[in-house]
Amino acid sequence: MAYNFEAGEVLLLDKPLTWTSFDVVKKVRNTLRVKKIGHAGTLDPLASGLLILCTGKFTKRIDEIQAQEKEYTGTITLGQTTPSYDLETPVSETRDTSHLTEEDIKTAANSFVGTIEQIPPIYSAVMVDGKRAYDLARKGKEAELKSRTITIKAFDITQIEGAVVSFKVICTKGTYIRSLAHDLGQKLGCGAHLSSLVRTRIGDYKLEDALTIEDIQEIRKAQLEANGSNS
Repeated sequence: MAYNFEAGEVLLLDKPLTWTSFDVVKKVRNTLRVKKIGHAGTLDPLASGLLILCTGKFTKRIDEIQAQEKEYTGTITLGQTTPSYDLETPVSETRDTSHLTEEDIKTAANSFVGTIEQIPPIYSAVMVDGKRAYDLARKGKEAELKSRTITIKAFDITQIEGAVVSFKVICTKGTYIRSLAHDLGQKLGCGAHLSSLVRTRIGDYKLEDALTIEDIQEIRKAQLEANGSNS
C-alpha cells in the first residue's frame, strides 16, 4: 500500500504498553518526518491497543473520530483499591471477595449499562482550575472533579478467575474504564482496580487492522529506498 503521510493519512496504531499517547505521536512524527500529526483519543500508559493517528489534511477528522463508539477488553481485580484506579499507584486497601458469586458480579456490572453519571479518576488529564488533575494528585492535593454523562452500551463479564474479572465494554466518548472498574468495586462493597486494558475498536476502526511502531519504521525505510534517499 502506498502512503502519502504529508498529504494525509489515517493511521491505526497498536499502542505499546507503558507508552503515552504523546510518546507514540512523537515517535511516528520523527520516523515519518511529517509536520502535521495528532491522535484521535488518548490511551493511558498502562493500556494498550488501538490508537488512531491522523496526518496532513486528515487531522481535520480527529474530532469526528474521537466522537465515535469505543470498545475495550481487559481485567478488573476485585478486593484491591488503588488511588489511580489502576496499577499506576500501589494497592492502598485490600478486602475479602470470597463471598461474591458470579451472579453478584454480573448483576453489578449490568447496573452500569445505560446513560449514567461518571466521575473521572483524580489521576486523569481532566482540567481542574487550570491544572491537570493528575498533577494535583501527584502532589497530594485535593481536587473536586465534576461528573459527566456517558453511555455504557455493554458491560459484559467474560470470565472470572478468583478475584480477577475479564470484561468487554462498549461505550461513548469520555468514558473512563478505570472509573468503571472502581465503581464496580464500590457497588460490590469490596473495592476494585483496573488491572489491564486493551482498546479493540473505535467506530469501524479495529485493532486487528492496526500497525505496530516497527511496521511504521519499515514503511518509512521502504519509502526512502524507493526514493533512492539515505536521509
